Amino acid sequence: MKYEIELDGQLRCVELTHTDERVRWTIDGRTLNANAVEVSPGVYSILIGGKSFEARVVAKADSELRVAVAQLEFSATIRNPRQWKRYRGAGAEVEGRQQVTAPMPGKIVLVLVKAGDTVEGGQGVVVVEAMKMQNEIRSPKSGTVERLLVVPGQTVNTGEVVAIIS
Repeated sequence: MKYEIELDGQLRCVELTHTDERVRWTIDGRTLNANAVEVSPGVYSILIGGKSFEARVVAKADSELRVAVAQLEFSATIRNPRQWKRYRGAGAEVEGRQQVTAPMPGKIVLVLVKAGDTVEGGQGVVVVEAMKMQNEIRSPKSGTVERLLVVPGQTVNTGEVVAIIS
């Protein structure tokens, strides 16, 4: 997926490539070894070169964003409005049977749904604790919880399937 992002007046080309369980980030042609997980709406935990950052993203108008990292604040504009609308919930959801996977290794501390429950896209399914932080894993689509594959107290690895939504 390619994006053009204007960050404080400077245009950047960002490409995300999904490979197995990981996402490869390329910014202006340079590969960046980073992991990012949305820990709550608009709050991202980012790991770059062994350093952890928290980024807060607030949508302003259309595709304009305010991004706060540490003590710095940036203005960003996404130049692919169709993709931005999808992430703001205005576009179509993924279709078909979907596997919900753990974005990081950790311990399941809470199961928020049970098999047979109806869920909305973006609704929490389970909570996993990793590095003393609790992260809600959300449903990628509206549908029915077909199967839950974890229980509270169970440890999971990155990419392990925790639920199936149909």
